[in-house]
Amino acid sequence: MLSIVSNSQTLTMSTREIAALLNKQHSNIKISAERLAKSGTIALQESNFNHNGNTYSEFLLEKRDCFVLVAQNSPEFTAAIVDRWQELESQQAPQLPQTFAEALQLAANQAKQLEEQAPKVAFVDNLVDKRKLMNATTIAQKHGKSAIWLNNILSKHDVYSKSVKRGKVFRQWFIDKKYGEMKQTETGHSQVMFTNAGEVWINKLLIAYGYVRGKNDSRAVH
Repeated sequence: MLSIVSNSQTLTMSTREIAALLNKQHSNIKISAERLAKSGTIALQESNFNHNGNTYSEFLLEKRDCFVLVAQNSPEFTAAIVDRWQELESQQAPQLPQTFAEALQLAANQAKQLEEQAPKVAFVDNLVDKRKLMNATTIAQKHGKSAIWLNNILSKHDVYSKSVKRGKVFRQWFIDKKYGEMKQTETGHSQVMFTNAGEVWINKLLIAYGYVRGKNDSRAVH
């Protein structure tokens, strides 16, 4: 079965799947769709797909336009297309609990998920200084570590340019994401400074790779 596309929450079906359901050539279905679109009867969204290393085009249609296209080509297959749309819509709809026990289990699962996420979120919120740019020393001290420790980690994760041997210079991707800025000291030397967003990114990196642990996090610190 070919895939159904959900584009910005709008469900669409491709002309490839329509052709498969109708047991017709995709090229013929595309021609029919283009003819209907030219007359203003339906609307089409062009898309591409890969097959055996080659790129081909197809059209995506919303529900109403699918029915029009199918009715134009094979009226006897309209029921099949209706069944497929019902299946698609049931898959997209949220699965509500059917019993009291299922509702309790759903609530418990959601509470557990929030509980697991809370320590990391609180950890980040408590660390971020929202007032100014920070250097590596300031961020590292919040973890009880040194700037050398933090800079070694950031170097491993492609934050600093490896082409600069003396001093530290951010890679362009780090600056583009507004994680850091290059500043100049009073003596004219370049200095890397981290933004609030940069500190959040660093904290997530340190937790994700086990360099530090958040509150109530039992993982070992590397």
